Amino acid sequence: MIDIRSFRDLLRLFYIFRREFLIAFGLTVVFAVGIAFLMPPKYASEARLLVKPGRENLTVPLDAGDRQTMMSQVSQRDPIIDEEKMLTGRPVVNQVARLYIAEMANQPPPEGVWKTIKAHVGKAALALLDGLRWVTTKLGLTEQQSAEERLAVKLADKFQAAHGPGSNVMELRFVWDDPLVAQRIMQTWVKVYMDERTTVLGRKGLVVFYEGKVRDADQQIESTKALWRARLEKIQGISASERIEALTKRVNELRTRRAEILAEKDATEQGLNYASGRAKSLPREVVSEREMGYGPTWLALSNQLSELKRQRSDALRVYKETAPTIVSLNESIATLEKQVQAEERNVQRSERRTPNELGATLERNQLEKSVRLRELITFSSVYDKEIGELEAARRQVLESEPELARLEQELAVAEKGRALYLDSLEKARIDQALDENRINNIAQIEQATFNPARVSPKSLLLLLLAAPAGLMVGLLVVYLRSLMDQRIHDGGRVEQRFGVPLWSTIKDITGNGGEDNEFHASLYRIYGMLPFDRLAEQGLTVGLTSSRPKEGVSFIAQRLRTLLQAQGLRVRLNVAEGEPDRAQPGEVLLLEAAGLLSNREAFVRLSRADMIVLVVEARASTVPVVENALGVLRTAFHKVDGVIINRRRFEVPPHVLRWLQR
Repeated sequence: MIDIRSFRDLLRLFYIFRREFLIAFGLTVVFAVGIAFLMPPKYASEARLLVKPGRENLTVPLDAGDRQTMMSQVSQRDPIIDEEKMLTGRPVVNQVARLYIAEMANQPPPEGVWKTIKAHVGKAALALLDGLRWVTTKLGLTEQQSAEERLAVKLADKFQAAHGPGSNVMELRFVWDDPLVAQRIMQTWVKVYMDERTTVLGRKGLVVFYEGKVRDADQQIESTKALWRARLEKIQGISASERIEALTKRVNELRTRRAEILAEKDATEQGLNYASGRAKSLPREVVSEREMGYGPTWLALSNQLSELKRQRSDALRVYKETAPTIVSLNESIATLEKQVQAEERNVQRSERRTPNELGATLERNQLEKSVRLRELITFSSVYDKEIGELEAARRQVLESEPELARLEQELAVAEKGRALYLDSLEKARIDQALDENRINNIAQIEQATFNPARVSPKSLLLLLLAAPAGLMVGLLVVYLRSLMDQRIHDGGRVEQRFGVPLWSTIKDITGNGGEDNEFHASLYRIYGMLPFDRLAEQGLTVGLTSSRPKEGVSFIAQRLRTLLQAQGLRVRLNVAEGEPDRAQPGEVLLLEAAGLLSNREAFVRLSRADMIVLVVEARASTVPVVENALGVLRTAFHKVDGVIINRRRFEVPPHVLRWLQR
């Protein structure tokens, strides 16, 4: 967790994750250079086909007249997509793969040492792949595939067919590792597509097929309508949804009324039971008047006590306090005082009783509620009976609803299918009358090209972009690493994140040549956070704790002790045996409680502290650990007075900072 406020903070972020940046930069550069020199080159062969409006791709009604060569596209249907699917379909790809394998089998062996070595290495790699494929097939991890099927998948991945918006031209592109082979495969692909398309479109008997489908659709529609009418008469409604809605509305109304009656019934029963209980607990008669007065025994003992006190006062004029007479009188007075305290002071002399009006009122209310309860029970039984009848009717409708929905769906599908069959029938009749020479409406306007220039990799471009790409990847890694970094580097956003005041940020002096003014200023900031207004009267006990050991609790306590002693204050570090565990007036007691999460003694020490401060080691403590420690402190002591960031380091080298300040 680091607060980014300026370019120096960004530079500091870079130096924090400098190692990750260098690793990402180096890997990216090595990867780019390796692709540039080791990746085999790829060559592309291109061709273009013009799709004229024809049998299977017209978007306007067909006629027997002559057709124009070009026709604008419409948004409802793009016929070029259909042609592309036929061009890249499995039948065409399998036939191209079969022809390629036959052609490669008849090729003569390569000439030249390098080509021969390359051919043998390729055969060895293929043999190894076949062995691995056989093992995975036996283990059931992959399916058995022939060489033709594997080659067809590879050819389909290397082939692309596309067209621009509103264009009737299909742009074909095939990428292979040899430009001459790529050209031959493209030529074979186009030829196979043209032959397959002509063969498929030259079909017969469509008129008879569609006429039979129309007759079957008519019979299905008639039978479905008869079943649908019978189901509607059975449920006595125009539709299942309308009947269910009516029954459900009535059931909901009755249930609402029954719920209100049941609620009133329960309330009446509760009130009746409560009134009965209260009536039994109330007395039949109550006291309306009572006379109270002092008890005679208490008055007599009080008079005797007053007389003994008077005798003691008279005796003190003659005797001393230790005289036997005075001692005897004191004992008598003490005994008599105990008797006076034990006696009841007030006693009842007389009382007057009258009948309890509240009990009579409760009895009348019980009678009224009993009558109302009987009415509610009758209403509830009537509603339950009607709800049962409606539920039975609704269950009958629900049982019939799936069948009705199925019949409605079948009827809609049958009607839609009949309309489609009629359209296809008309189209088939027109196609039957067309000339067979008009079947193929694909024209090749550009033959398969021979392009010796490599398509990939662009080695020179990769080498030029290796360093910028490495820089971008390295910066991206630094950014992602900073997002995932949960360490606390400085005091920025500590108060907003944890809700605890930041007392100070202590500079790391282990590798910077010792203490300096910045270090002492951090200590004086802690000194300024102490409440000295209560020091003279009550003393001050400060508890320094940390989530883990060795986060600098002892170091800060020692430095703070030296600073306070330099200010003329009495300071005590921890509690030795025999010393008071609280700070005395005018004294500051510093308690070390490191390792809060693993040291139980820390809680005992912090329980005696007036102020609790959590010490966090920069670049080592993480946000979840600090949040856990603060949660433990808040749970145990309901407060955390501050946080001190220890060993804070500015990772940017000094010479870089001096260069920026120029």
